[in-house]
Amino acid sequence: MLNRDGDRQRMFSRRAAILAGGKFALLSTLVGRMYYLQVVESDRFQMLADENRINLRLLAPSRGQIVDRFGVPLAVNQQNYQVLVKSENTPDINETLNRLGLLIPLSADERTRILQEVRRKRKFVPVLVREFLDWEDVARIEVNAPDLPGVIIDVGDRRFYPQGDVASHILGYVGAAAAKHQTGDPLLELPGFRIGRSGVERTFDLALRGRAGSSQLEVNALGRVIRELGRREGQTGQTLVLTFDTALQQSAMKALGDQTGSVVVLDVHTGATMVQASTPTFDPNNFTNGLSETEWRALADDERAPLRNKAIAGEYAPGSTFKMIVALAALEAGLINSETSFFCSGSLTLGDGKFHCWKRQGHGHTNMNKGIAESCDVYFYEISRRVGIDRIADMAKRFGLGQELDLDIPGSRPGLIPTKAWKSAIIGQRWAQGETLVSAIGQGFVLATPLQLATMTARLANGGKAVTPFIARDVMASDSLSGRSDAPVPDIGVNSTHLNLVLKAMGRVTNSRRGTAYRARIMVPGMAMAGKTGTSQVRRITRAERAAGILRNDQLPWKRRDHALFVGFAPVEAPRYAVSVVVEHGGGGSSVAAPIARDIMVETLKRDPAGQAPGADVAGSRSADGKV
Repeated sequence: MLNRDGDRQRMFSRRAAILAGGKFALLSTLVGRMYYLQVVESDRFQMLADENRINLRLLAPSRGQIVDRFGVPLAVNQQNYQVLVKSENTPDINETLNRLGLLIPLSADERTRILQEVRRKRKFVPVLVREFLDWEDVARIEVNAPDLPGVIIDVGDRRFYPQGDVASHILGYVGAAAAKHQTGDPLLELPGFRIGRSGVERTFDLALRGRAGSSQLEVNALGRVIRELGRREGQTGQTLVLTFDTALQQSAMKALGDQTGSVVVLDVHTGATMVQASTPTFDPNNFTNGLSETEWRALADDERAPLRNKAIAGEYAPGSTFKMIVALAALEAGLINSETSFFCSGSLTLGDGKFHCWKRQGHGHTNMNKGIAESCDVYFYEISRRVGIDRIADMAKRFGLGQELDLDIPGSRPGLIPTKAWKSAIIGQRWAQGETLVSAIGQGFVLATPLQLATMTARLANGGKAVTPFIARDVMASDSLSGRSDAPVPDIGVNSTHLNLVLKAMGRVTNSRRGTAYRARIMVPGMAMAGKTGTSQVRRITRAERAAGILRNDQLPWKRRDHALFVGFAPVEAPRYAVSVVVEHGGGGSSVAAPIARDIMVETLKRDPAGQAPGADVAGSRSADGKV
């Protein structure tokens, strides 16, 4: 009996020891784990806890301003109240939108867009619900905040163009970053963040965009912000200074009025753009606010193309404004001189074709001076037969025609200067001599933009220097200028004697009684202007129309009327500015385009800073590689 009791006691002692050992092992493991978590991994879990408690929000920087050469604001920022939703803090996004829709009505399209963005973006990235809220909307949302989990009121910037439609084609507009614009920059994912979509807003978008800041926010379990723990402000985008003059731009727009066309004014020594007007135009503020489908279609379908910058993208037959190029090509080839004369009877016959002069009774004996001043077509038919299209094309390209110019504004067109090789490669036909005659008066295949014509005129007036037009003078950061250079402008290699002959003839266009633009001359002392008129046909005049005398533009529908052109420079004695004017379907260059050019040139010379020698940096210059 005692042995049996002893065995039981020993067995109980062993089991108690095993159980105690197990408990000790478990306790040791628990203590060790607690030590590991609380001591060894304390920093990690502290960080995780902070991540649950603290939200890091990216702060969009203010977009840089755009100003004109005198500092007049062209693009600024205004306060913009926005309502956002963050899906990671919203148990049911649809229910949240339903509740929010009771406070600010949401259309079906808006809800669809919001839900698509929620699915596309990461859960912690806020999605824009509505912007441009008034204070009453903001107050209603804030009062009902406890019933709107994940809904945030934010204050951002709204791009505003105080000059309205005056410089819309130059400035462009901003818009939300679409999927194709995503580059991995987290800024582009911010709700309501906008990038430049056209004009200088697009060209200089990165400089204007600035750098993002950040804000540390303490939030509760529902994601509601309790307080801000810290903030690092973003860096405002740089200020972009343009060369053009807002007052002159307004004058040009007023001079064009309801007509469709463009005006370009360049500094002949630097290439700085003083005016670049295109009509009709549009208000870029409408793009900031968002266009309806009806509004967009009205702009896109308008036959006068208000969205197209005609100054750089409108391609026109230059008409008689091209004649100086033909004259220089013939002078360089040694085929004519200032006294070389041809007889104009009103037409020239070549093979089976008859090529008419604009003056039906003819100009009689005509030399180069008279040919340019009175715009005799037959004179240029004759010299073009001798010089040939390829020499003419070479001279044209030296003056900036037939090529894209180094621009600050996207969307420029190259125009067209034809050659024998071009026609063979593109059309698959041999060049005909009659096509040379047509090209000599700026018709046929020849096309140029108003900016190219202004550049051509600037290079004529400055003695053959290859100035390149530009409109962005400086990008400024912290009141410092960048990109300034006094690099010499290269020469295009044209004989100065030949240039002087052509310039003298251009002076007669406006200042000789027989000149085609005499009625549009500038009579202010010291402001005399030289130039060349042009009237380019948009249709072929039939033999029946010519016989019937139906040649007046006012007898034709608007789309069939001739384009009116004028190019010029002033002052004649010391050229400072070059101008080109194109009025679509305006009629005659002498009666329509030349008076506009005269008025704009007078205003330009009046606003010219006093005491500046020709070539001085009035409107800014740029480096030899064309970069700001």
